[in-house]
Amino acid sequence: MKKLLSIIALGCTLATSAQTYTLQQLKDSAMHNNIAIRKAQYDIDASQQQRKEAFTKYFPNVSGVGFAFNTNKGMAQMDIHPSELIPSSLGEILAASLPPEALAALGSPVSMTLMKKGAITGVTAVQPVFAGGQIVNGNRLAKVGEDVSRLQFQLSENEVEKQTEKYYWQLVVLQEKMKTVEAVEALLADIGKDVEVAVKAGLAMRNDWLQVQIRQNDNESQKVKLQNNIDIVRLTLAQYCGLKSDVFSIDTPEEIIAEIPLEQEPNSSLASLPEYQLLQKQVQAADIQRKMEIGKSLPTIGVGGGYNYHNMLGNNHTFGMVFATVCVPISDWWGGSHAIKRKRIAQRQAEEQLADNAELLKIRMQKSWNDVQESIQQLVIAKRSIEQAEENLRLNRDYYKAGISKMSDLLESQMLYQQALDKHTDAIADYRNKLLEYRQCTGIIL
Repeated sequence: MKKLLSIIALGCTLATSAQTYTLQQLKDSAMHNNIAIRKAQYDIDASQQQRKEAFTKYFPNVSGVGFAFNTNKGMAQMDIHPSELIPSSLGEILAASLPPEALAALGSPVSMTLMKKGAITGVTAVQPVFAGGQIVNGNRLAKVGEDVSRLQFQLSENEVEKQTEKYYWQLVVLQEKMKTVEAVEALLADIGKDVEVAVKAGLAMRNDWLQVQIRQNDNESQKVKLQNNIDIVRLTLAQYCGLKSDVFSIDTPEEIIAEIPLEQEPNSSLASLPEYQLLQKQVQAADIQRKMEIGKSLPTIGVGGGYNYHNMLGNNHTFGMVFATVCVPISDWWGGSHAIKRKRIAQRQAEEQLADNAELLKIRMQKSWNDVQESIQQLVIAKRSIEQAEENLRLNRDYYKAGISKMSDLLESQMLYQQALDKHTDAIADYRNKLLEYRQCTGIIL
């Protein structure tokens, strides 16, 4: 018994210590912990590194080379005949002064072997002077890529915010429906007591009591399903927002009807949308790529200098040098003209896609506004339906007690009342979701 009481006390402690989150707190947690946000941030970091990499192309290209060799025989071999190199006047003097053995040696050929082993090392630096605009445009393209990754990050934030609010309102709806089921459970229990008393007094048939029991069983079944869905949605919300525990509660806002924004002019809102800005960046990237393709067909000019060392002839030798390079891609002109035309076609496609998608974005704004207006109307209708269903339930209960109405009519009015409450809860969640969609598709900051 003591162990059971300890378990119950522990459960109560956990229940009371459960964290309560508001919608904004859940959004903030998702913005810090959701995998989609982290991935988008990694893309920004990668694009920044790519931009920095492109900037290094402005600096000289420094390279070093080292080469050593050892052959089985010299790469340069020759036979030298000393007698052929001595002038005739000098030969007469040598013939008179040298012994016969030396004169015989001068008549024999001498073999020489060069570059049997050696080493070459050097360092060169080449500064690009003109590269057909490829370096400049490459840096511009890298900057566009960084801008694109930041816009993608904004879209990821919008999607995470939208999904978080969707899960939040799903949980709110399920919890409100659970409250409705519990209220219906109390109502059915109250009706059951009245029927049981009436049956015992002979004023009602046993069939009425059985109908109430059947409805109670259905209500209990709904309660089990709702609790299971609540647990699943809570787990999903905890995982999506990166919460440390799935044992938490949510704070339902007292003001269900948030401030209704004014309808935005689509043309004025278009430029602030990340989707539209991405389309603009696509056109800009296509234009830069076309210019880079043109640059591939232009000459490249560079200047440089170097310092070298070699030991090719058996002695160490070092020297420095300066040089200039000019490279004209003559053969690339044949295929380059077609590549430029292909890039120009891609640029036109991007421009047409910008114009077409801009119209689609305007249509989306108008549809989203219509959805907000429709959700408001549905909310008003749902609220009115609750009042009507509540009055209908009251009347049928009075009629049943007076004996002028059947139990089936009373239970049907109870079911209609429950459905009206559920539709009102669904209408609230739909309204808040549609409001967020309109805010995102028009760039409104509430």
